[in-house]
Amino acid sequence: MERSLSMELVRVTEAAALASARWMGRGKKEEADEAATSSMRDVFDTVPMKGTVVIGEGEMDKAPMLYIGEKLGTGYGPRVDVAVDPLEGTNIVASGGWNGLAVLAVADHGNLLHAPDMYMEKIAVGPEAVGHIDIEAPIIDNLRAVAKAKNKDIEDVVATILNRPKHKHIIRELREAGARIKVIDDGDVAGAINVAFDHTGVDILFGSGGAPEGVLAAVALKCLGGELQGKLLPQSEEELVRCRAMGIQDINRVLRMEDLVKGDDAIFAATGVTDGELLRGVQFKGSIGTTHSVVMRAKSGTVRFVDGRHSLKKKPNLVIKN
Repeated sequence: MERSLSMELVRVTEAAALASARWMGRGKKEEADEAATSSMRDVFDTVPMKGTVVIGEGEMDKAPMLYIGEKLGTGYGPRVDVAVDPLEGTNIVASGGWNGLAVLAVADHGNLLHAPDMYMEKIAVGPEAVGHIDIEAPIIDNLRAVAKAKNKDIEDVVATILNRPKHKHIIRELREAGARIKVIDDGDVAGAINVAFDHTGVDILFGSGGAPEGVLAAVALKCLGGELQGKLLPQSEEELVRCRAMGIQDINRVLRMEDLVKGDDAIFAATGVTDGELLRGVQFKGSIGTTHSVVMRAKSGTVRFVDGRHSLKKKPNLVIKN
């Protein structure tokens, strides 16, 4: 992939964030999602690449989406797989909550997991604990392994998990083990990425969420030197059939980093829509919008934080095509 593609992709997430941020706290998640999706698609069409969405958000909840199989880019340039979530945290933005993101990832063609929009069980850690976790091991064993790898007591380990009824047993086990817990209402891409940054205070992510978010987080953690393991969780015979049609024959196997994102190169980009531990949300003043983004590349290991100042008067549709 071209090195310059990194900054082109930041333009895409910036546009989605600017468009959806107008809906923050207004209680209309579909409108926020549609705004992000439409703007992301418009700017994608100016990016010099031949992209195909291989896993994306929207099918499970019938939301607006960049659909699996959709072609993105100008049709010239590198041929790439795209994983995308125009608005990670529609409920977050609708309620004005924490960690709403516009997020995407790309890798060379054939290198990202091709799977339906479905649920995935996940476990994720940062660089210090790579190679020490096992998604099929008991919670206590993973806590002990992470504690040892990070030279901590279990009581000092912080686990993050989505606040869902299905996770009650995991939360109970974490409490019984003495670990500290950070429960998040939505946004497990941010939750997974946070394990790789010490200042967020998070050591490990447990629980299940969307498969697209799992692939997006895996690309970010590949860039950061972390690790994510996953297992697909089909909820119907239709999802099983679709998995097989996409080449996933053993639905029960553990998906490791090399299954989620192959090769030595991939790019991850995200822009904050609302404030979070890692990124600030969009701010508006008059005809100016400000954004805070992160873009990472696995091949170089480079992580850039990008502050953007956008003239909405000069670029009212968030895109200039020439």
